[in-house]
Amino acid sequence: MSRLAKMVYAGFFLIAVFTAMPILADTGAYGVGTPATAEEIAGWDIDIRPDGLGLPPGSGSVEDGEMLYEEKCASCHGSFGEGVGRYPVLAGGEGTLTDARPERTVGSYWPYASTLWDYIHRAMPFPQPQSLTDEEVYAITAYVLYLNDLVEDDFVLTADNLASVEMPNRDGFFFDDRPDTRNTGCMKDCKDPASIEITSEPSIATLQEDESGAVIEDVVAEGGQKVYQQACQMCHEAGVAGSPMTGDKAAWATRIEQGRDKLVSSAIEGIGIMPPKGGQSQLSDEEVASAVDFLIQRATKE
Repeated sequence: MSRLAKMVYAGFFLIAVFTAMPILADTGAYGVGTPATAEEIAGWDIDIRPDGLGLPPGSGSVEDGEMLYEEKCASCHGSFGEGVGRYPVLAGGEGTLTDARPERTVGSYWPYASTLWDYIHRAMPFPQPQSLTDEEVYAITAYVLYLNDLVEDDFVLTADNLASVEMPNRDGFFFDDRPDTRNTGCMKDCKDPASIEITSEPSIATLQEDESGAVIEDVVAEGGQKVYQQACQMCHEAGVAGSPMTGDKAAWATRIEQGRDKLVSSAIEGIGIMPPKGGQSQLSDEEVASAVDFLIQRATKE
């Protein structure tokens, strides 16, 4: 292309840019996306302030909350808020915050009751977040407060009295007013990078076969167990929401009869309330299959 042709093309480009500039100035935007509607903004604007601002009208009693809690919460958090498996403990822990292993619960750690209402409304129950009505959220919140001895058994929680519930650790949080400082990296006695030896790499093993075509069990156990612990253990260890418990031969028998391919497909695509890949979308299909093989191995092991 000649120099003259390049200059002509550049001129046309600049004309196009400067022609578009008044449009950008007039609209104040770049033509990407659409303005958010009032309904879309309202769908995100669901936070609750400590003073109760943002709470919807409604109420819920400790008595009603007990039944709802047993139905929707106890399978993970325990009937008394003690926690099941690795799920969070909700009650107890008073006086432990200065211990070497503090137990941070709603009653011992959380500074505001509004945080409890907000979290239940926003994220619970675990398999079906934001499926509770406002009345149900009030009732479950009241019951969790009761489990922590913060209200009486005849208490009725409302939008008007939630902010008046005083949490034991309400004064345990404060603004950090220390000035910002610039950290300087250590430049003395540094280890020679050439002397650093990497002895292992994090990895998840997948299925391997020996010369006869049989799956090597120790590889299944090593690779599949790692994926299981990452994506499956939280629900299957405790049988959350009716999921078959790990190692339960009777519960897994009918599922294993459907064939490995069916189980792997269900694990990858999701089934019932179980999300695809157990919610761990970064896992490969092969890694999910290794976790399925681990569960099958546990259910058929003598």
